[in-house]
Parts: sequence; structure tokens; C-alpha cells
Amino acid sequence: MTPATTSRPTGRIRSRGGCLAASLAIIVAGLSLRFVPLGLPMGIVKYGGSALWAAMVYALVAALLPHRNGQAILLVAGAIALVVELSRLVHTPWLDAFRLTLPGALLLGRIFSPWNLVAYAAGLAASALVDRWAGLRAKGG
Repeated sequence: MTPATTSRPTGRIRSRGGCLAASLAIIVAGLSLRFVPLGLPMGIVKYGGSALWAAMVYALVAALLPHRNGQAILLVAGAIALVVELSRLVHTPWLDAFRLTLPGALLLGRIFSPWNLVAYAAGLAASALVDRWAGLRAKGG
């Protein structure tokens, strides 16, 4: 049997641990961006945090679905980001009370902004590109 005939899986399987480590690194970067005075313009802090939040969602979805391709992960993560942003248009006493807490503000945000959707798209696109690059590197390409 020649090396060309040996059977190898064709799909890339992501490392759950690697995806979770990436999520943790993104969380640290996002919290640093929001809470450490780096002297950056407020727009970079606000929308950079939103882009990093979306990147974290992508990494967590990738950890939950390591066998799925990047497009499927991008679709699921994008749907989650869209639902979370649209949920800001819903106001109930318990939800608004949760949004006033630090975890609520970090996870769900407080105020709807279409610009957040743009930031999410940028974070998701960057994550998908990094994921694709990592997949090509894993295949030796």
C-alpha cells in the first residue's frame, strides 16, 4: 500500500481545549479593553469590545461544534449575536434588572445599536479567517 492510498479523515477537527483557550484569551483582551485605561478612543473601546464579544461567541460555538465547518460555526455564532442584539429591544423588569449588573451588561449589553451588528460582523469575520488559517496550517498548507 502506497502512502497515497492510506485513509485519512478529510475534515478538520478543532481542539475543544484550543477553542476554550482562545475564548479565555479573547475574554481577557475584551475585559482589558473595557476596564484598563489604555488611552484608546472611546469608539475603539466600545466597538472593539463588541467585536471581541462576537469573536468569543465564535470560539465558544467552535468548542461546542468542533466537527462543523467554519461556515456552519459562523452561521450559528452570527445568529446568536443577532438574537442577543435584538433582545435589547425587549424590556421586562427581570431582564432590565439583569442588564444593570456587570455580568448582564457584559453578556447581553444594555442598549440596542445597529453599529454593534457591524462590530459583531467584523469580529465574526476575523474569527472565521483565523479559523480557516489555522485549518490550512493544520493541513500543512
